[in-house]
Amino acid sequence: MKKSIGLLVLVMVLMSCNSGKKNNDIYSSVGESSKKSNHPGKKLMETNCYICHSPTANHDDRIGPPMIAIKKHYINDNTTKEEFVASIQAWIKNPNEEDARMFGAVKRFGVMPKQAFPEESIIQIAEYMYDFEIEQPEWFEAHFNKKSGNQNGQGMGKRKGK
Repeated sequence: MKKSIGLLVLVMVLMSCNSGKKNNDIYSSVGESSKKSNHPGKKLMETNCYICHSPTANHDDRIGPPMIAIKKHYINDNTTKEEFVASIQAWIKNPNEEDARMFGAVKRFGVMPKQAFPEESIIQIAEYMYDFEIEQPEWFEAHFNKKSGNQNGQGMGKRKGK
């Protein structure tokens, strides 16, 4: 019995000495996944935004562009988190054709109706969108590349828009 415990301790010590960056990456990705699923902006987006911007609606039956399209039009390689959040807040507070960044969406769906969300909810949704990959419809990547001429549009932000 003592030999079994000693062998188990020896194996654990050897494995921990060999853990290095590879195992740390595993733990950080699990932590990242946990942060994503627990982020308050995720639930707020699913509850408030997916009504019109659903990632599961097909291309022809949509009532608004998917959230990934919004993210890709509001983030480029130089966009800071603060700039992104401020832009989303400004649009939600006063959606209008003159300030639109998604001209095709405005043409197809019209200007988004004004929403009365608490400012803190908008901040949490925008921060979640900026920091994490968000769901996208199966058809979206091909559609986006076709519309942007395979040049990835205005940029894809830190998370490459996914």
